[in-house]
Amino acid sequence: MKSLSDVASAIKPSATLAINALSQELKAQGVDVVSFGAGETDFFTPDPIKAAGIAAIEGNKSYYTASSGIAPLKKAICGYMEKTFGVKYEPKNICVSSGAKHVLYIAMRVMLNPGDEVILPAPYWVTYEEAIRMCGATPVILKTDESTSFKISPEQLSAAVTEKTKCIILTNPSNPTGMLYSEEEMRALGRVIVDNDLYLIDDEIYATLVYEGKFVSAAAIDPELYARTVVVNGVSKTYAMTGWRIGFAAGPQPIIKLMDTYLSHSTGNACNIAQYAAVEAYSGDQTCVEDMRREFAKRRAYFVERVNAMDKVSCLPPDGAFYIFMDVSKTFGTTLCGEEIHDSSDFAQALLKHGLVATVPGAAFGSVSHIRWSYATSMENIKKGLDRLEKFLNNQPTA
Repeated sequence: MKSLSDVASAIKPSATLAINALSQELKAQGVDVVSFGAGETDFFTPDPIKAAGIAAIEGNKSYYTASSGIAPLKKAICGYMEKTFGVKYEPKNICVSSGAKHVLYIAMRVMLNPGDEVILPAPYWVTYEEAIRMCGATPVILKTDESTSFKISPEQLSAAVTEKTKCIILTNPSNPTGMLYSEEEMRALGRVIVDNDLYLIDDEIYATLVYEGKFVSAAAIDPELYARTVVVNGVSKTYAMTGWRIGFAAGPQPIIKLMDTYLSHSTGNACNIAQYAAVEAYSGDQTCVEDMRREFAKRRAYFVERVNAMDKVSCLPPDGAFYIFMDVSKTFGTTLCGEEIHDSSDFAQALLKHGLVATVPGAAFGSVSHIRWSYATSMENIKKGLDRLEKFLNNQPTA
């Protein structure tokens, strides 16, 4: 038989989804695994948003919509972006699709040509690198570490630009590190982006989950950067709506128009019912957002204190999002619970096997020295998981 697509065959599966699937499989077998893998909050979708979805079903909102989303949702997003982040858009600058991940991919599809280069600071979200390759482009990885709070400098960015560079992808706050670029830092990076005629894909999915510092959208920095920035966001993290699958892009009309066209020949519109629920999310009472942020802040504080009190592991306090990026490099070359530890993948596998705790190895994010924990889970699970980590580090298996 003829071979399958070289591009598709080279794609690596999502490490976070793989860990989540494995932990669910073990739980189904009766194994008491505590999972910190997927970036999915344990909160339920707020009642007013659920009610809007139910009303949409009862109102027979079950037909096709425009490929890039319904007008009421685009209007609600424009209002939300201006009120929350001080950035003005018109509905023609908004494209809605089936989750922020899908929006990111579609934005890359219409932006990139085979052979283009995309600058990607590491650590990075696992999907970015694969999505770039799926578009036939080349990721140019810029390494960072804890000494720079996992953030790139303008000089580092400038040195990476070549004649093939098309755009840069930033996540602010970051997944997996939780670090936040300040307005001053973003402004300095923006100058390099503008001066080199690059596009910026600014993933702001965690923008409302900030505990230290102040979030400033790249599109709010100055008009020149606004004109070449595609902001990506969605309802998943902010409103506990991961399964509703609604994300959006806000950006220059030529890009948004091409995204609309691309969608019209691929997936078509996002779920009509979910779109009406998202209208309520963006235009309704925002108290639920702050309630969730405060709870995450408590979990973050507990997590950081516990980890940094342990031997052999450490972490920087994240500015935002809901992840701990834990340095496990001090365990390399040692044996834990009978397992030799050479990198973060060995550590994560041994912790799952002997500690019954599921985490994601940092190699998936571009760092072999770290593992990622999601604290978008209950405080009970966090305490149980960290108790098991502490036992594991002391060579005391749970399993």
